[in-house]
Amino acid sequence: MSSSGDRHVPASGRPRPRRADAQRNYERLLAAAREVFGERGVDAPLDDIARRAGIGNATMYRHFPTRRELIIAVYADEVGTLCAQGEALLRDESSGEALFSWLRAFIAHVAAKRELVLAIPGDQDAHRSALFDEWHAAMRTTASALLARAQGSGAVDTELDVTDLLVLANGIAVASVDTEQAERCLGLLRRGIAADP
Repeated sequence: MSSSGDRHVPASGRPRPRRADAQRNYERLLAAAREVFGERGVDAPLDDIARRAGIGNATMYRHFPTRRELIIAVYADEVGTLCAQGEALLRDESSGEALFSWLRAFIAHVAAKRELVLAIPGDQDAHRSALFDEWHAAMRTTASALLARAQGSGAVDTELDVTDLLVLANGIAVASVDTEQAERCLGLLRRGIAADP
């Protein structure tokens, strides 16, 4: 799910541990790429990302031989962060607030990272489709746990399906013109799926 952590997953699919200094460089490159892509788009020069990270180009290309691999790593890290936020919210006292806090973060994620995920080029071995399936499954699992908890506490309509909920949230993210409109639409969604008294 997330590319962060202490293991690197090469093309073979078999993880191998990173040395501590290599892990630090990897994380610095991810942070720099996230910033530069956010400021200048996914076509920003990779050399600028290496400079922002304070790392030489050769080191960057050892970690990320292509732009595609860097974009995948950044997006996977974003999905991992979003899912970790959902897991933390499962401990929130109010299950309804937890669900909508995560939906707010999900909407912001889709709105801000759509260009990033759409920039991942296709491939002949269906690797991109597998990645998309993995990311969608991770977010769906997180949303399902939060929704089930909110339904169990009576905060949300028990007939609501997680797929419908994510479609509605995704629609808000894609169609809203700004964060204020997204917040208003999220409020309407919340009222619409509230459990009957």
